[in-house]
Amino acid sequence: TWGSRVSITVSEHGMVGGFLYLYNNYGEMFLEERFFSRTELLINKEGIEKLKASKVAIVGIGGVGSFAAEALARAGVGTFTIVDSDIIVPSNINRQIHALHTTVGLPKVDVMKKRILDINPDAKVVSIREFYSAETASQILSDDFDYLVDAIDSIKSKINLIVNCKKLNIPIISAMGAGNKLDPTKFQVADISETSVCPMARKIRKELRKNGIETGVKVVFSTESPLRHQRPPGSISFVPSVMGLIMAGEVIKDLIKN
Repeated sequence: TWGSRVSITVSEHGMVGGFLYLYNNYGEMFLEERFFSRTELLINKEGIEKLKASKVAIVGIGGVGSFAAEALARAGVGTFTIVDSDIIVPSNINRQIHALHTTVGLPKVDVMKKRILDINPDAKVVSIREFYSAETASQILSDDFDYLVDAIDSIKSKINLIVNCKKLNIPIISAMGAGNKLDPTKFQVADISETSVCPMARKIRKELRKNGIETGVKVVFSTESPLRHQRPPGSISFVPSVMGLIMAGEVIKDLIKN
């Protein structure tokens, strides 16, 4: 029904962008919202088409990476490669979007792939259950990625990933330390050369300089000093998630701008 009074018989319809326009039996048109309709109001049809045509890799599907993947899927990115070797364990439930009591014991990439496809059945998702390292890089990286989200914890692997992305001209955004932090408002987006406070960023800067890289790497880092220095790091629901959402936002803005 239309409102509470008018009965509608759909006689013809047509898709225009993210909207489905329907006509009732009086020839009057009305609007039904579709999946991308609200997003299209913000970034226009051209932006929607750019995201749909984009290929984004997310390496590390944990507290940061799972939220980045979620946001990218809901924004309409068309093709994903998601990489992680881990299974979901109970301690992930406090901060990882795919982690539920019903998913404990399942591979993170399998659960995230299913979730992405439930959000957007038209998406293409390649899931790689592998730990990124210098040894596995050739199995994972592709020069046709339009963007890569680095959400891995290992500094050694992170350095290798950044260096390889620079060699392959893959745009990359890299997550610095989110553990042992409690204030998500302290996150900033900057070039690696402009980071401060974050102990991980300090180490990354030093190692990248050894590889001839001083600038040109976009990162998300926190100006909050770690509350504790401990391994494993403490974590909470609203810090790594915010970092992942910020990273996804940067990816989306860059993709629709280029």
